[in-house]
Amino acid sequence: MMVVGCAGFAVPATRYFKEYTFVEVQETHLAVPGAGTLRRWRREAPRDFAFALLGPREITQEGFRAGKVVETALEKLREVAVELAARCAIFVAPPDFPQTRANRAALRDFLKDVRKQFDRVVFEAGPAWKPNDADELAEETDTLAARDPLHQGLSERETAYYRLPGPAGHKSRYEDPAIERLADIARGGKEQAATYVFANVDMFADAKRFKRAVSG
Repeated sequence: MMVVGCAGFAVPATRYFKEYTFVEVQETHLAVPGAGTLRRWRREAPRDFAFALLGPREITQEGFRAGKVVETALEKLREVAVELAARCAIFVAPPDFPQTRANRAALRDFLKDVRKQFDRVVFEAGPAWKPNDADELAEETDTLAARDPLHQGLSERETAYYRLPGPAGHKSRYEDPAIERLADIARGGKEQAATYVFANVDMFADAKRFKRAVSG
């Protein structure tokens, strides 16, 4: 099974809902969306639509270490999860989060704790981490480690979460050869339950092209 979506509503939500069945809500990274916005999204979304929530930046700024700041941020995230019936949370480490023993221990403890609060927890450890090491931590904590399949290949796990940040950063788009290559990679993991999330500036169009390429 493959799920394709975007990191945020790149177009009005009503239009987005007609094309995709999944979204990473990005607003939760900086603040809690207004109650009216949450109710509208829930009302307009199809019955089988799935919301995932991007974790608050305060958590990553604290290096995933337990404390009042992280506790408060998670409490606010859970409130949004209830409003949207969201069962998945994604936590993206900053680029300067090194793969040290102390950081691994802090991230492991955090993931084990937050896994009790969400059905699915995804973390992106950052460019300093080896993807297979992140997968090992994910296995240990019953979570998923996000990776970029174009640069890091497919995960060997039965369930996987892939994020596409753009070939040259957020402001870049995936040209046709890259989309075709990504489709070939995805077809190689056809037995895998995989979620593909585009997070670049042209994510709405690029994800649509990817869906067509995979099914073509």
